[in-house]
Amino acid sequence: MTTVPELDRDKLFAARLHAARARPYLATALFALHVVPSRRVPTMAVDRHWRCYVSPAFVARTPEEELAAVWVHEVSHLLRDHHGRSDRFARERGLSGPAERLRMNIAADCEINDDAYGDGLVRPEGAFVPADLSLPEGELMEEYLTRFRLGPLTKQLAWLDCGSGADGLERDWETGPDGAHGLSPQERDAVRFRVAQGISGRPGDAPEGWQRWAEEAFQAPQQWRELLGAAVRSAASGAGADDYSYGRPARRSAAVPGAVLPSLRRRPPRVVVIIDTSGSVSDAELGSALLEVAAISRAVGGRRDLVSVLCCDAAAGTVHPLCRAEGIPLTGGGGTDLRTGFAEALRTGPRPDVIVALTDGQTPWPDRRPPCRTVVGLFPRPRTARSWDEEDPDYVPDPPPDWARVVEIGSAPGGR
Repeated sequence: MTTVPELDRDKLFAARLHAARARPYLATALFALHVVPSRRVPTMAVDRHWRCYVSPAFVARTPEEELAAVWVHEVSHLLRDHHGRSDRFARERGLSGPAERLRMNIAADCEINDDAYGDGLVRPEGAFVPADLSLPEGELMEEYLTRFRLGPLTKQLAWLDCGSGADGLERDWETGPDGAHGLSPQERDAVRFRVAQGISGRPGDAPEGWQRWAEEAFQAPQQWRELLGAAVRSAASGAGADDYSYGRPARRSAAVPGAVLPSLRRRPPRVVVIIDTSGSVSDAELGSALLEVAAISRAVGGRRDLVSVLCCDAAAGTVHPLCRAEGIPLTGGGGTDLRTGFAEALRTGPRPDVIVALTDGQTPWPDRRPPCRTVVGLFPRPRTARSWDEEDPDYVPDPPPDWARVVEIGSAPGGR
């Protein structure tokens, strides 16, 4: 009887350290993965919740330098959102079944493997590159999917299984959304953001495919983000009240011997950001909202102590001071009524000078102009889209009121 080995964690984690040294820009993602030993996976696999399932037998028979490359391969599926992209491709093309998901896994591997090896990482045994399937290099998963079908060239890949993190199809050996040690959608976006920052900061260290990913995943401020920042700065410029301060005496003190006169100083504005966490706002849009919070903080001089965040669906949540954007709990998921969020923001002490609402716009708005400047960042929706309502399926939400400065997030300039 063959004895199944226990997982050699020392060897596995040494390989992860090797991977982080070879690809330092991926280190945050590599160490965010939680390891789950599993004898049901052929090699290593990931689920969409950032758990890494590892075969003890595979670790035992594989050299450490090859394991390092497998670590990089698996985390690449998650960073490149192959599970979400596979789901979207399947919906758009009407595809279903394990065979189509295997084809997606193969296409995703082609996207990763064309520039994954070398520079400190060896190509693992059994790993394939696009040329092995008579495919060109440098294309995306979706492009590869239009170029091949399962057949003689892919027959030897029937064993391939990188988990739901690669093709979106959950396995019965995965622990699912309610299992332990998974990352929340916001935590996953925070990891991607840090990796993209690392690549953008030292672009010469990453292959062209990763540079392209970083540019497309979290691009430098675009026109709409510049508009949002400008709108916040404009609102803040007229919001921070002037006050006298003895911290820096007025220049005219020299003209009044024996007296110290205060100077007129502009108080930095306080900003409350209301994030719409209703069911009509996607996880991707919530992740985008966290990026906007960071951009808003920069727009008011980087004073995070002056920026607070409030989550709101049909009811307002707790106002959180901004310490780290990825640490903000984005709770909600019900209906939408941002009027409660505005009311809660105005009850916050001290009262804000600027309120920024990040929403899809499917909400009633306050009847009165708030006693502070207001900026609305709208997540894009098709112009013909209608909001579902229990009593009126043809209900179309009111646009933001005229007293708000409106910027449509993700679009070209044109906000009010």
